[in-house]
Amino acid sequence: MSHLLPSERLEEQLPKLLPGILALYKKHSETFYLSKSLGQILEAAVSVGSRTLETQLDALLAALHSQICVPVESSSPLVMSNQKEVLRCFTVLACSLPDRLLAFLLPRLDTSNERTRVGTLQVVRHVINSAAAQMEDKKPFILSSMRLPLLDTNSKVKRAVVQVISAMAHHGYLEQPGGEVMIEYIVQQCALPPEQEPEKPGPSSKDPKADSVRAVSVRTLYLVSTTVDRMSHVLWPYLLQFLTPVRFTGALTPLCRSLVHLAQKRQEAGADAFLIQYDAHASLPSPYAVTARLLVVSSSPYLGDGRGVAALRLLSVLHPNIHPLLGQHWETTVPLLLGYLDEHTEETLPQEEWEEKLLMFLRDTLAIVSDNAWICQLSLELCRQLPCYDETPQEKNFLYKCIGTTLGAASSKEVVRKHLQELLETARYQEEAEREGLACCFGICAISHLEDTLAQLEDFVRSEVFRKSIGILNIFKDRSENEVEKVKSALILCYGHVAARAPQELVLAKVESDILRNICQHFNTKDPALKLCLVQSVCMVSRAICSSTQAGSFHFTQKAELVAQMMEFIRAEPPDSLRTPIRKKAMLTCTYLVSVEPALDEQARADVIRGCLHSVMALLPEPEEKDGGCQKSLYLETLHALEGLLTSLLQRNMTPQGLQIMIEHLSPWIKSPRGHERARALGLSALLLRHFLEQLRVSALVPFHNLGLLVGLFSPRCADLWPATRQEAVDCVYSLLYLQLGYEGFSRDYRDDVAERLLSLKDGLVHPDPTILFHTCHSIGQIIAKRLPPDQLISLLLTMFEALGDPEKNCSRAATVMINCLLQERGGVLQEKVPEIVSVLRSKLQEAQGEHVLPAAQHSMYLLATQHCAAVVSSLLGSPLPLDSHTSMLWRALAVEPRLAAQVLGLLLEKMSRDVPFKESRAFLLGRTPDRVATLLPLSATCALFEVLSTPAAGPAVLELYPQLFVALLLRVSCTVGVQLPRNLQAQERRGASPALAARNLEPCSSAVDTLRAVLLRSGSEDVAQRMDLEGGWELLRTSAGHEEGATRLARAMAEHAGPRLPLVLKALACTHSSAYENQRVTTTAFLAELLNSNVANDLMLLDSLLESLVARQKDTCTSVRRLVLRGLANLASGCPDKVRAHGPQLLTAMIGGLDDGDSPHSPVALEAMLGLARLVHLVEAWDLRSGLLHVAIRIRPFFDSEKMEFRTASIRLFGHLNQVCHGDCEDVFLDQVVGGLAPLLLHLQDPQAAVASACRFALRMCGPNLACEDLSAAFQKHLQEGRALHFGEFLNTTCKHLMHHFPDLLGRLLTTCLFYFKSSWEDVRAAAPLFTGFLVLHAEPRQQPQVDLDQLISALQILLKDPAPEVRTRAAEALGRLVKLA
Repeated sequence: MSHLLPSERLEEQLPKLLPGILALYKKHSETFYLSKSLGQILEAAVSVGSRTLETQLDALLAALHSQICVPVESSSPLVMSNQKEVLRCFTVLACSLPDRLLAFLLPRLDTSNERTRVGTLQVVRHVINSAAAQMEDKKPFILSSMRLPLLDTNSKVKRAVVQVISAMAHHGYLEQPGGEVMIEYIVQQCALPPEQEPEKPGPSSKDPKADSVRAVSVRTLYLVSTTVDRMSHVLWPYLLQFLTPVRFTGALTPLCRSLVHLAQKRQEAGADAFLIQYDAHASLPSPYAVTARLLVVSSSPYLGDGRGVAALRLLSVLHPNIHPLLGQHWETTVPLLLGYLDEHTEETLPQEEWEEKLLMFLRDTLAIVSDNAWICQLSLELCRQLPCYDETPQEKNFLYKCIGTTLGAASSKEVVRKHLQELLETARYQEEAEREGLACCFGICAISHLEDTLAQLEDFVRSEVFRKSIGILNIFKDRSENEVEKVKSALILCYGHVAARAPQELVLAKVESDILRNICQHFNTKDPALKLCLVQSVCMVSRAICSSTQAGSFHFTQKAELVAQMMEFIRAEPPDSLRTPIRKKAMLTCTYLVSVEPALDEQARADVIRGCLHSVMALLPEPEEKDGGCQKSLYLETLHALEGLLTSLLQRNMTPQGLQIMIEHLSPWIKSPRGHERARALGLSALLLRHFLEQLRVSALVPFHNLGLLVGLFSPRCADLWPATRQEAVDCVYSLLYLQLGYEGFSRDYRDDVAERLLSLKDGLVHPDPTILFHTCHSIGQIIAKRLPPDQLISLLLTMFEALGDPEKNCSRAATVMINCLLQERGGVLQEKVPEIVSVLRSKLQEAQGEHVLPAAQHSMYLLATQHCAAVVSSLLGSPLPLDSHTSMLWRALAVEPRLAAQVLGLLLEKMSRDVPFKESRAFLLGRTPDRVATLLPLSATCALFEVLSTPAAGPAVLELYPQLFVALLLRVSCTVGVQLPRNLQAQERRGASPALAARNLEPCSSAVDTLRAVLLRSGSEDVAQRMDLEGGWELLRTSAGHEEGATRLARAMAEHAGPRLPLVLKALACTHSSAYENQRVTTTAFLAELLNSNVANDLMLLDSLLESLVARQKDTCTSVRRLVLRGLANLASGCPDKVRAHGPQLLTAMIGGLDDGDSPHSPVALEAMLGLARLVHLVEAWDLRSGLLHVAIRIRPFFDSEKMEFRTASIRLFGHLNQVCHGDCEDVFLDQVVGGLAPLLLHLQDPQAAVASACRFALRMCGPNLACEDLSAAFQKHLQEGRALHFGEFLNTTCKHLMHHFPDLLGRLLTTCLFYFKSSWEDVRAAAPLFTGFLVLHAEPRQQPQVDLDQLISALQILLKDPAPEVRTRAAEALGRLVKLA
């Protein structure tokens, strides 16, 4: 509408219209439409030349300025449109009232408020672009008003300033005085590091970096340089002065790109326009400075958005301004360098190789220039720029290399030495990179100036700063000792690099006299940095010696000293962490040194290997990449250094012995409990074996004598927990097999089908499944078994036995698998080695902890025994006693298969029976019986039998050999009763068995008893063993006193529970009657005797053979044997009573003969005969008995008064049985014996032993019928019943009454017998004798007086009156009183 109103009308309404619209700004948040309307009104007002507008201008500008300072939200299109409309308003005002507008805007640039300053700058930029004509004469004012905004550090302000400068560049502002300030500001912003831009991107910004101050500035500089033609003369060559200052380093890339474009435009304009007039531009850097700067920054080509490419391109473009001769060469060389950068990235670029290319570029440049003055000037500029790179060590290091290269090309020795001296005096020695760079500089320089370089170093060492006795003094008075060490480090590095770079034909002459002399004097340092420099320098010296063509004839006298010093450095490093490259460098040094003459002695070689291995192997596992690439790289480099050293040492002794020495040093690490150590050791071993195989040259067929040992070391590792270790182990075995083939004469390219199978098995080792893993190990064992020479088999096995105790359980299991595989495949050739194998296996079992080892060892023993049973048994019998649990389990392993078990049992029986069971030692005291000491072989065989029999699988073999086992062990038991252990074993028994020993009694007899019991249990005779357990038979067998009874109970149990097995047992026992050992004859006789006590003898038709066997022993020299024979014969009465009559004469003859056995009055044979007769007399024919009846009665009569109760009892009871058998039909001669026995029987009713008194009761009852006196017989039957209390006085009175009444003629005979018992040793019997005498006298008739010798009787009784026993005296007095009757 404003455009439609007439001008007068519009002029009239403006004072109302403008304030009204401005007032609406405060009421509405959406101001776009207001601003659009305002812009149209202002356009209309200007078009009509309104004067009212000037009066409203201040309020109008203030309102519009406040609108432009509102933050722009990209999410609101109306706000953006509003700003555009507001700027259009400013354009309208700028065209009509520019002075008033600038007067309003420019002061606001001085404010510190961000929004105000940014908004104002936006308006200024817009005005410069939209009202260029009106602003033309205002340029100086606008430029000067930018002074304070240029100092603002706010990122938004900076961005706005850069945009204003960009607008100024397009409109000629920068050509004005002060315009270069704007250009410098742009360059400064280009140099900002990205990390110093903290501003957060706005919501509309897709790429935060694209809107950063630096990014905007870079784009602005490039656009101004390339699109604004009028700026070309402003920027060229002005921008060159920003190349060298350090503060503009970050802007190098955009600067170089801009300069390249500007230079190319200048070249197009002509050579004169391109060539720089340095006289007219004093502020510009010299061509030497530009060359130095661009070359050095190119060493880090990917920094600063790829400044290397930009710098090289600029260098190439500038070649006419640097030197006229360089054009053609640089045009061909620089593209090659740029192409190399295109092929790589920052991550893949090999830095050393790239730097070497740049140095080659520099060398070629210097060679082309070939102007000493130019070269010296360049070297001077390079030295001047050194401080510029204090914050960038890598580039400074490269700069030093450039200096060295340049000095090397210089022909002036004075200049060279001067610069070298200055470098030594000004270097920042506390910086490691600078020390390295300085050393590189000296080394490169030495390529052309060796003498001068060494001389300058020598001069510096001898200068005033090195006057102290310790070597190097402080360069400055306040320099610390640490800094002095840094100086030393740098100098030592310089010597090292000089040696490394110097011409080979010159270096050998200088090594010991000039170089090492200045290095070695610092070896006693403790400073880590100095140590590292020492090691690096010695390493470089050593490498230089080795690289020399004259190294073969060079005798290095300091070699041993240097090697020892390197080892000191290595040992000083922490064993569990890798912090510095000292050990890597030291090992590299040793690698070079060992190949130089003279050769190290054996001890020195061993120390080197041992020390280096310990230094690397004990390190913690290598770091992952995420933990630090540098650590990972250092670890790998250190490991490679160790590999090189070991390979170099092996190369000096390429023999099987030399290889074994290397592997022996690795062996402890191969067996380490730590997985990473094993992995490293196996990797090194595989490397050494591959090297040995590759270098193998066999001129004659010689044995690879340590093959078995090495294969045995590596093969168990095929089951290591670490997959990499398993793979390396297979590679080791693979190489060893091919080494063996090589020593056998096969060519290097020969491929063996069996050995090649190893490679196909590696896949099976990837799986962690134990089943697959150990199956693969078994297959590997089969391959080894097929290719191993016989003479190497035992060493392989012995080495694998060592692996049984490996702390890594998987490897121990693999060893067991392979051992058993080898024994199965090749065990047949090992007969002579069986004792050694068994011994080693036993010892390793005691050391090994794994539960898998014992079963595997048992299987090994089984496999060995199946092929060499006798040798295995003999070897195991050599095991010390008592058997430990492991040896016991090995014995049991021999019973797992019946056929082998039977063979083993047979061999053990032979060993047990072949040797004497004991030896008699001389008694220490005279008169003492000799001690019997068990012999070891039978004792060991007995213990071994027990272990074999303890295995359930031995059952079939035990059944097969049951008779032999039973008899042999029974005999073993008998001949070890009372036998002692050897003294050494007694001591062990007293100390107590260790936990590893089997819990068994080693006492000879007990071990035999236990083994016999095991035979019964394993053969199915559990009932026999249980019966013996219940009856205590086993304990009886162990003792001398109870042994016979134990054998008897064993026979009884056998007869009852194992009868069917007795025939074969008796057959085996048949030959024992002639045994040389009395105890064996006793035991077998007791056993046979008891068998006759059971009807099994008759049931199994064994009676005749048993009787025959017993009768054959009747004349044995041993009393016990003869006694037991009689017991056995008597047992027929219990076992086969119906057979007694048939064998009566034989039995009676034997018994009666027994009564007359020996000269002893108390022969046990006689006792046994009496007991036997008592059992047999009722069963034999009466006629058979009658012929010997009297003899028996007479023979047993003296035993009635025997001091031994057993004899009294047996004889009296037998007397009773003899009377019983007669049944009242006895002959007179026997009747006389009966009458003669009455008095003793009556008196022994008072015997102190109840058994004797009981026997007397029985005998008297049996005698009654034979006396033909019913009264007397009735009295005996009445008073003498078993269990009935006896009133002796009453009974004796009655008996004497009947005797005197029916047998008056016996008075004198009975009294005489009584007189005998007056002297009895038993008090009760002495008391009974006078009582008996008194009762006889009491009932005697006077007519019987002649039968009595009264004086004798009185005298005897008077003596009894003095008896100490009151009862005796009383009875004597009573008897004397009754003698009155006969006076």
